[in-house]
Amino acid sequence: MSISILGAGNVGMALARAFVAKGESVRLGVPEPAKYHDAVAKLGPAASVGTTADAIATSDVIILAVPYGAAGSIARAVRDWKGRILVDATNPLAPGLAGLTVGTTTSGAEEIAKAAKGARVVKAFNTTGAENMEDAHYPGGSVFMPVCGDDADARARREGIQHDRRREHGRCALSRRQRVHAGLWGRRRRARARRGACDLDRL
Repeated sequence: MSISILGAGNVGMALARAFVAKGESVRLGVPEPAKYHDAVAKLGPAASVGTTADAIATSDVIILAVPYGAAGSIARAVRDWKGRILVDATNPLAPGLAGLTVGTTTSGAEEIAKAAKGARVVKAFNTTGAENMEDAHYPGGSVFMPVCGDDADARARREGIQHDRRREHGRCALSRRQRVHAGLWGRRRRARARRGACDLDRL
């Protein structure tokens, strides 16, 4: 299975490290690959970086690890996704966690699915912090990471690349509930930061 991650920020790099540690090869796609060459090189020979278009063209599983505001344009930029699995790790959260940038009768994943013609969209990796995507294990168990999508095979393949995470299944519309977890996690992180907590988000 070939995996590409669009975005090389906290989430993108955390996922890349986790996949490489599990023996997967990863291609990161960014607008300016040269800026990330050194950081990606530190991940070892299983990781590489190229343009966004190149990363999409060379993989059958693509993870959107970009701000939600950029996700729609990426989805629309490909005329036909040709059945590729598009994993949406974004959240349509307003600045300061003030609310959502989409209404309550739809979700970010549903809007991306409308824009990404021919893609099999799966919502995942959006309910917790980047540090938990790299290491989801705690003494009491693994971090809860739900998976939503209308295509059962796409959900199963998404689970196959991170099979040791606690998860639940559902159709794409159920991703409207996932962003609640993301909002709660973000508020908790900000509250602990205000209290001067040194070990943020470790349960």
